[in-house]
Formats: sequence, C-alpha cells, structure tokens
Amino acid sequence: MPLAMSRVSRRTVLRGLGVGLLALGGVATFIRTSGYDLPAHRRGKLRVLDAAQFTILTAIASCVCAADGSDAPSIEETDVVGFVDTFAVSMPGRMRRDLLLFLGVIEHVAPLFAKHATRFTLLPKASQDDVLSALEVHDNGLLRGGFAGLKALLFMGYYRDPKTWSLLNYDGPTIGRAVTP
Repeated sequence: MPLAMSRVSRRTVLRGLGVGLLALGGVATFIRTSGYDLPAHRRGKLRVLDAAQFTILTAIASCVCAADGSDAPSIEETDVVGFVDTFAVSMPGRMRRDLLLFLGVIEHVAPLFAKHATRFTLLPKASQDDVLSALEVHDNGLLRGGFAGLKALLFMGYYRDPKTWSLLNYDGPTIGRAVTP
C-alpha cells in the first residue's frame, strides 16, 4: 500500500516562515545590542545612561570633541559623558527619552546613511566621522536638529571644564574676582 502524501497548507508554511523570521530577528537584535561594557569606575555611578548608551555617547563625544592639539584635554579628563549623564537627570522626561532614543538611532540607523552595515561603536574612527558628517547634512531636519542639539550638549560638557579655557583664550569667570581698570 503506498504511503499517503500529506499536504502542507499555505497557512502552515507562512506560520513556519513567520516563526523563523522572528527567531532570526531575535538573534540579530541580540548580536547588535550586546557587547557593551561599562568601565569599572562607572559601574553603579551613572544616573541615566546604561552601558550601551554610555559606550555610544563616549564614541560620539570622542569624534565631536576630538582634541585639535596636544595641549587639549581629552573627553575623559573633562568627563564629558559624566556631565551629559548628570545633565540628563534635570531634563524633562520626554526630552531625556528622546536623547536616549537618538543615541540608539546613531548607533544602529545612522551608519546606513554613510553606507556602513555595522553599528556605530564598531566602526573605525574615520568611518564614525563619516556617519556624523552624514547626520550633519541629512535631508531630515529632525535628524539634523537632533545631532546639532547633541553636539551642543557635548560641547557644553567639554568647555565647562577649566582645563579647556586656555584653548579659547578665556581666563575664567569674572564674578568674584577683582577687576583692574
């Protein structure tokens, strides 16, 4: 007696394909969102940023606030990322959420604008600069404006430190010091 051929319905095939795509998407998401390590001196001290956001912001800050000369302090010396983390506490909730979401956009979506298929933090420094340059001139005003705001926040964190004032020929605030005529 011949074996009966079982017929697979289109619904079963589509369901199997859907489950397979979901599993593949889950694996891709895990791979793209894992591998962020927080430096030991930051563990338990961040107020808003998590390990991934800290890593992303550090990479962005190292491009935006790159030292022009050997006398310029680094972003670590001026604690730019720590400043942003502390500043974000005082932001309205919606603005803080937008900032954190924008970091994710820069990490996972913005590299595509510069024709890179990997996340921002895994790119070489020159490619990271390309990605940020693409954001600066992007047709979408929301992305361009978001990046302009992020740059302003990073520069505020960098230049608030007295170690950077000599770079600007600024001798510090005049409040509380004697002014000579």
